[in-house]
Amino acid sequence: MSRIGKKPVAIPSGVTANIDNGTLSVKGPKGTLSMGLSDLVEYKLDDGAIAVVPANDTKAARSHWGMQRTLVSNLVEGVTEGFTKVLEIKGVGYRANAQGKTLKLQLGYSHDVDLAVPEGLEVKTPDQTTVEISGIDKQQVGQFAAEVRRWRKPEPYKGKGIAYRGEYIFRKEGKKK
Repeated sequence: MSRIGKKPVAIPSGVTANIDNGTLSVKGPKGTLSMGLSDLVEYKLDDGAIAVVPANDTKAARSHWGMQRTLVSNLVEGVTEGFTKVLEIKGVGYRANAQGKTLKLQLGYSHDVDLAVPEGLEVKTPDQTTVEISGIDKQQVGQFAAEVRRWRKPEPYKGKGIAYRGEYIFRKEGKKK
């Protein structure tokens, strides 16, 4: 029995949801998102909420239930508030600069790393060592943040690299003399 799946997703004022042809569309102040619906789960639009219920009593239907409810919740949260990931760059000479639809990273390589910002995302650099990635699609924000981080993951000796804000880097002791 899914504890998450039991709770209906509340639809705040100013947000509209529509189910048709196997697609759930949610429209809000920040934009519109849509998601393909699973056949193992039933979706019901009630007064101000979207309820997610397994279509039958199979193990596969029960296993999809909680995840599908979370995906619906992410759609609603995305069109109302949006999602943000903050990356922090640590290291001598490491810096980032957002220039229009391009993120320019200097990470100690012999060349600068230029990353094209995907459509629907906004990248800001409040200072040279902080990158803020925001958008309405949680998966897209997380994917681009992971692609940026991949260029220089934090290393365990000095902690240099690109890390998520609040991420704990397990530090090694190093050699003993």
